[in-house]
Amino acid sequence: MGTIKEKVNKDIQAQRSKGLIEKSKIDQAFAKYNLNVDEQEVKEAVKKIIAEKVPENDTIDVKKFLLGSVELTSLHTTDTEESILSMVEKVNKFDATYPDLPHVATIVTYPNFTHLVRNTLEVDGVEIAVVSGSFPSSQTFMEVKVAETALALRDGATNVDIVLPVGKFLSEDYEGVADDINELKQTCGDVPMKVILETCDLGSLSNVKKAAILSMYSGADYIKTSTGKEKAGATPEGVYVMCQAIKEYYDETGIIIGIKPAGGINTVIDAIIYYTIVKEILGEEWLTNELFRLGTSRLTNLLLSEVLGKEIKWY
Repeated sequence: MGTIKEKVNKDIQAQRSKGLIEKSKIDQAFAKYNLNVDEQEVKEAVKKIIAEKVPENDTIDVKKFLLGSVELTSLHTTDTEESILSMVEKVNKFDATYPDLPHVATIVTYPNFTHLVRNTLEVDGVEIAVVSGSFPSSQTFMEVKVAETALALRDGATNVDIVLPVGKFLSEDYEGVADDINELKQTCGDVPMKVILETCDLGSLSNVKKAAILSMYSGADYIKTSTGKEKAGATPEGVYVMCQAIKEYYDETGIIIGIKPAGGINTVIDAIIYYTIVKEILGEEWLTNELFRLGTSRLTNLLLSEVLGKEIKWY
């Protein structure tokens, strides 16, 4: 005896096979992509890239580029207006102190600090990003997610990061996932929106690819690996599969989607590995600080230190 869900699914599949139920738009989208990822094949491909391609990118110029792609982030329970202001002031003073180096791409905070960042940030070209939509769980009423996002935009957010509703995804409620993402994208309008897949919770690289495709079709401007609040962060294999999804989506639609590895990026070589994967799969076109972002604050001082040849503790 199967479960009710299994019986319903069998009935639906049987009716579809008879042409009685039209495939949903999501099914049609999924059908355009190979969602069965061979995990061993991916591991071997990543291993080859790291061995053969990473050394040539271990250069000062690449490290400068990576510095300009960092999203400087503070997402702590203990955040205060004083601590956020201190972070912004360091960004403000960086240009004068290091005029020949790129500033960070973005400052990321909780939504309630948006007004403070907007009113104190003096550097042109630094985005003001917020995590929204009940970060990091994405578990609340849709009305709350929309309100939180709208208030952050009102206060001056120029980027918004939301979390894919992982629970709905794991329940195979793909239409529910798509609706959530799309509604928040409508709230964001022209403001770029990242969808955090929380890859460590998805269970397989096939699910990572499926979540990436679903997010892009639903309105994501970027796809991001992790919140940094779960059991693990970015992995080279996960980023490899996400880059494959972005490339296939671009080939299918002509739409360019950005990527953000985040969480667990502890060393400069970690960042160079992600840079190299993006370069090898997506190409030079994606190597801009608009399309390639790094979610790591601890890396900023490490990059500065390697670029300048001495230990720097600026941030």
